[in-house]
Amino acid sequence: MKSLPLVALVALQLALAPAAAAKLSKAESGMAKTVAAEQERSLALLERLVNQNSGSLNLEGVEKVGAMMRAELEPLGFKVEWKPMRDTGRAGHLIATHVGRPDTKRLLLIAHLDTVFEPDSPFQTFTRKGDMGEGPGAGDDKGGMVVIVAALRAMQAAGTLKGANIEIHMTGDEEDAGHPIEKARADLIAAGKRSDVALDFEGLVRDGGADMGSVARRSSDSWTVTATGKSAHSSGIFSAAAGDGAIYELTRIIHRFRTELPEPNLTFNVGLIAGGQQADLDAGGIRATVNGKTNIIAPIAVARGDLRALSPEQIVRVKAKMTAIVADHAPGTDAKIAFDPGGYPSMAPTDGNRALLAKLNGVNRDLGLAEMAPLDPLKRGAGDISFVAADVDGLAGLGPYSTGDHAPGEAVDIPSIARQATRAAILMSRLSAEKR
Repeated sequence: MKSLPLVALVALQLALAPAAAAKLSKAESGMAKTVAAEQERSLALLERLVNQNSGSLNLEGVEKVGAMMRAELEPLGFKVEWKPMRDTGRAGHLIATHVGRPDTKRLLLIAHLDTVFEPDSPFQTFTRKGDMGEGPGAGDDKGGMVVIVAALRAMQAAGTLKGANIEIHMTGDEEDAGHPIEKARADLIAAGKRSDVALDFEGLVRDGGADMGSVARRSSDSWTVTATGKSAHSSGIFSAAAGDGAIYELTRIIHRFRTELPEPNLTFNVGLIAGGQQADLDAGGIRATVNGKTNIIAPIAVARGDLRALSPEQIVRVKAKMTAIVADHAPGTDAKIAFDPGGYPSMAPTDGNRALLAKLNGVNRDLGLAEMAPLDPLKRGAGDISFVAADVDGLAGLGPYSTGDHAPGEAVDIPSIARQATRAAILMSRLSAEKR
């Protein structure tokens, strides 16, 4: 890789700012300098990771990225384990553990090895475009893994890693979780129960140009409504004998969802709809086969969609409302709603999460950076940290800033890698020195 003077200059400026402010310890100033000095190393690692396809369904590719991360973590003193998950239909997870002082806080770092880009995607390689690094997973979440490595290497150089208790979980199926989800996330959930702090290294979100702190993430559930009616000649529609038909019943239900469900921090979407004389969904629920005629009342109609909420209580309440709406049938029809198993839980904005953001903002002040306000949870999706949110305080969004995630053209903001790694190294050093 050719030299990157602009990136190096940005990183060096970040490294020198703390010394000028004189608010960081010697070790913390050293961490900033290490991150800056190793920026080209970090970019070379990012390029290698991005150029190895690791779509969720490319099990061998995910394993190869896991092997790359093992090679980075073992020299730092981590005991690394590969946890196979082939029986869930996915590759597995990388779990790395660093044992420090017995009386200090235990940190859980979360990232993921997989991307949404499978081997048949035309978007496969890393390309440098000025201060942006374009490639599949460059931001989500290979950039996040690079931030973890850069931060840990800075901690090791400064001597703060030696006493730190850190457990890292890099899942191999965050973008498309294995089934059953209870097994796919069992190790992560167990890690949350034995940890004191969870830090999620998915991407930083900016709002109005400002770096934001993520203290909450919404849930992600999927639902299916199936409406049925009486098949008859269309001339009898709405009569007592024929009723309203399945398509009118389904559209009535969806309209009631739209008008009666809205509340703060809730979204619900209809992503697929099909109806007619026959309507069949494939096994994955993403394709429909239908047929019908204009002069036949449709006996079946199906809709699939998602539901995202901010707290367990909101999820339960909204699901109950949806169920009640579906149960209130139009004449001559029936309908049922089913919620898919294996959804992602929510990460509610707790006082503990806000306290962690306050500590991160202490790092920002000492670095001479602007404080990070809490991000509106409507502005980011679900993530793995939500599986531990009920058991441990957490922060999300400690990875780099990126644009165009999940689509060809996804690109990571290269200067943000150094900034996020410096923040993380100092935050983790301070947290890992706190007593349990």
